[in-house]
Amino acid sequence: MTLFEKIIAREIPAEIVFEDDQCLAFRDISPQAPIHILIIPKKTIARIAAAQADDQSLLGHLLLTAAEIARRENIAPAGYRLVINNGPHGGETVPHLHIHLLGGRHLNWPPG
Repeated sequence: MTLFEKIIAREIPAEIVFEDDQCLAFRDISPQAPIHILIIPKKTIARIAAAQADDQSLLGHLLLTAAEIARRENIAPAGYRLVINNGPHGGETVPHLHIHLLGGRHLNWPPG
């Protein structure tokens, strides 16, 4: 069971900011910006490269949820960044698909 599956199962505490039947969103414990929220599907998908055609609706739901959370966190007007890491070179540390929602300050490019 991954760390994120344990958070979904409430075996590990998290500061949850959103939940519905398809996903869960919570504040990152090591934030890289003033607002750093992780949006995870409740369905276990190891990474974006492992998603299948039948996950299309869920993937769209995750992105729309990220936009809604950005509005709720009042970072939508100034802008925010969504990041999906895939594999070791992409910075993936937990093998469970997740979207990083980052905002609350100017974010530099390239991210590094």
